Amino acid sequence: MPDASTAATSSASGMFDLTGRVALVSGAASGMGRAMSLALAEHGADVMLADLNAAGLESTASEIQKFGRRAVPVVCNVSDPSAIRQMFARLDKEFGRIDFLGNVAGEAVLAKPEEISLEDVEATWRNLVFGRFCMCQEAGRRMLQARRGSIVNIGSLASITSLGRGHIAYSMAMGAVAQMTRELSTEWSGLGVRVNAILPAQVVNPGLEKRMAADPNLERQFLKGIPRGRLGEPKDIQGLAVLLASDASSWITGTLIPMDGGNLALNGGGSVRHA
Repeated sequence: MPDASTAATSSASGMFDLTGRVALVSGAASGMGRAMSLALAEHGADVMLADLNAAGLESTASEIQKFGRRAVPVVCNVSDPSAIRQMFARLDKEFGRIDFLGNVAGEAVLAKPEEISLEDVEATWRNLVFGRFCMCQEAGRRMLQARRGSIVNIGSLASITSLGRGHIAYSMAMGAVAQMTRELSTEWSGLGVRVNAILPAQVVNPGLEKRMAADPNLERQFLKGIPRGRLGEPKDIQGLAVLLASDASSWITGTLIPMDGGNLALNGGGSVRHA
């Protein structure tokens, strides 16, 4: 017979058990989408992987299969509703259910507000808002029928603060993602579908690395506002993703969760102590 400590540990780990559940994660070829997919699979979920990068998808799928889980890669443009609907039709055939949606993919055009074209503003909106809503709508319809499910939208600290440096289209779109999350949670949570958002600060990815290489002062500017003393890494999202996909977060919905190394807490005129 297990002792009390063993039973407590087993009960706690069971709260995060995703065995038998199906997740769909966009942006799964790299960065936070890949990290999220791997964490969900490690805790028992099968995963449909969406991205435009076919080679990256195959790499992520191969890693998931090492956990003994099923991975189905789908090349999909998440700004295109017809492509999204085709992907969900395939999800129905392959799995017949969806328990978790991770809305990670989406790019923005950076430019000064007085110079950015309306076409670039619209492209950013389609990538970050329109496509995310279509993903939520398709997943939500299925989750509502099942009376259970969890959706996580990846926003940004730009959802609730301003960044400058040409982020006008990005920040407008991410502000919409925050309100979309709150509205969907209000509409659906009483019907069993939870909706939350994770708001990262600067997480290292190829695009950010390119920008920092072009501007030697940019990383130092970022770090001035991060008390933790380092930029984010894709793996930093893994614990939050598993929590929000699992029953451990059954009473968490409609939240905007910063993942920022303390950035949001730091006053603009504040200073950081280091050893």
